[in-house]
Amino acid sequence: MNKIPNRQAICEVLTRHAKEDKDIIALCSDSRGSASMTPFFKEFPDQAVEVGIAEQNLVGIAAGMAHVGKKPFCFSPACFISTRSYEQAKVDVAYSNTNVKLVGISGGISYGELGMSHHSAQDIAAMTAIPNMRVYLPSDRFQTARLIEELLKDNSPAYIRVGRNPVEDIYDEQLSFEMDKAVVTKFGDGKGKKAVLVACGEMVRPALDAAKILESEGITTTVLDMYCVKPFDSTTLIDAIGDADLVVSVEEHAPFGGLGANVASVVSAARPCKVIQRALPDDHVITGKSKAVFDYYGLNAEGIADTVKGNI
Repeated sequence: MNKIPNRQAICEVLTRHAKEDKDIIALCSDSRGSASMTPFFKEFPDQAVEVGIAEQNLVGIAAGMAHVGKKPFCFSPACFISTRSYEQAKVDVAYSNTNVKLVGISGGISYGELGMSHHSAQDIAAMTAIPNMRVYLPSDRFQTARLIEELLKDNSPAYIRVGRNPVEDIYDEQLSFEMDKAVVTKFGDGKGKKAVLVACGEMVRPALDAAKILESEGITTTVLDMYCVKPFDSTTLIDAIGDADLVVSVEEHAPFGGLGANVASVVSAARPCKVIQRALPDDHVITGKSKAVFDYYGLNAEGIADTVKGNI
């Protein structure tokens, strides 16, 4: 079982590149430990800024650094960077088109036991609503590393959400990665009933496991790892629908304005078929460890498979 969380993969990529590129700057809001950025801060003290618990300042300072040619990466819990510093993300970063990468750590219900104040079930909706703000939810450490490698090559704003805990590897170092292109995996012989599962972030693993369950029961399933929530890869989704009987979106987010909303919008316009959304409820989510919360709401392989079987 993999023991490297996606946040650590980000640190490793930035640390490797910062040795040669002195414009790479890491900024934290009293969160270097939670962000797994302590090694970076120790190795590059002149390229690291600890702002303290001041998320608005965090983003504003990063935007100023970007204006003079630096490449800032801001690290803060997703529940805070997507709410407390929302105006700065909108105006200082997106509207001003500054090269700032906002990294929301411990996203979704990673801080499950800390309760509603530390859940971030609204960040996808909030960030995708900002013009000129890209939104990414990588699914494992290998995809996370490749994503950061690509983001280091451009000068545009982006929001990246990663969870707190390690997730089971989906890919490997030979991952064929294309920026802003969903990854497609198919299960089954193409006969009988057909379903499409569209997931992002930590929900990709249970979606793949659900597809294996469905394959064993004669249901052909295509899984889309839609790590690029914005810009949304409509083309790959439309191609994947084909003659599918059912499309199910799966996300660690509230039922409004997230991945499911994008999926429903595209499917309804391209080739209408039944669309079901699996997401966190429009309610105060229960407290508990991530797995317990996911199991409670059916955001696991069995729950996803049951959703398909009950609606196809």
